[in-house]
Amino acid sequence: MTSSTAVRPAQRTPFARYRHSLWLLTKRDLSVRYTTNALGYVWSILDPLLMSLIYFFVFVVVFHRGDRQGEDPYIVYLMAGLLPWTWFNSAITDASRVFAKESKLVRSVKLPPSLWVARIVLSKGIEYIASLAVLAIFAVLFPAPLTWHALWFPVGLILQAILIYGLGLIVAPLTVFYKDLERAIRLILRVLFYASAVLYSPTQWPDEVHGFPIKPILQLNPLTGIMGLYRSAFWPQEFNAFHVIVSAVGSLVLLGVGFLVFRRSVPAVLKEM
Repeated sequence: MTSSTAVRPAQRTPFARYRHSLWLLTKRDLSVRYTTNALGYVWSILDPLLMSLIYFFVFVVVFHRGDRQGEDPYIVYLMAGLLPWTWFNSAITDASRVFAKESKLVRSVKLPPSLWVARIVLSKGIEYIASLAVLAIFAVLFPAPLTWHALWFPVGLILQAILIYGLGLIVAPLTVFYKDLERAIRLILRVLFYASAVLYSPTQWPDEVHGFPIKPILQLNPLTGIMGLYRSAFWPQEFNAFHVIVSAVGSLVLLGVGFLVFRRSVPAVLKEM
């Protein structure tokens, strides 16, 4: 056998093996989700699509909000925020119960437990990318011209993946010890939805409310800059360098905290399961 012979799976480096395992777990996750549902792909975009239509009906039709300057057409503006929020919300929710749901596999398969969190981030991210076809259709129908700021999209994608992974590494082990935390996370996500400029532009934030400095606090939300990166593809004024820097720093900090919490917690988690 010559030295040019392809490397066997057993001879792969640990990184290559883990990367291959991550992809297999992700494929398993997607195949189980879609092969067991008749509508398959439709379910991944049905929730944000319906939510967009509901908010459009409430704000524009009922309250005659109309399209604000810089948010026209509003239905596309809504979808540009709701689609990445769906990725964030569903990934954090699934990460909070991953060890309870996959306990048998986690114990029986010799893989780094962090891969189970990474699998959620990747599979939900693939669903988000697939759902962009619906956004493109609405952008053509209503029309919303694409600008060169669409080049920022990969940056937003990377930052959001880092943010979700970091938070997932925090909530995944903690929910094993604190069962009520899973419900608390749902409430926190509900509040965060309205604090993340999903339905509106950050330019609409008031500086303060009854003397309380609301704007400086909301600007610390890493999702704000990420939403701006996505929306700047259609509305360049949504790009805010300060918000992007906050998102990058916040995502990396949470990733570091996530690794620290996960590394210290996972031995006790495996005993608890």
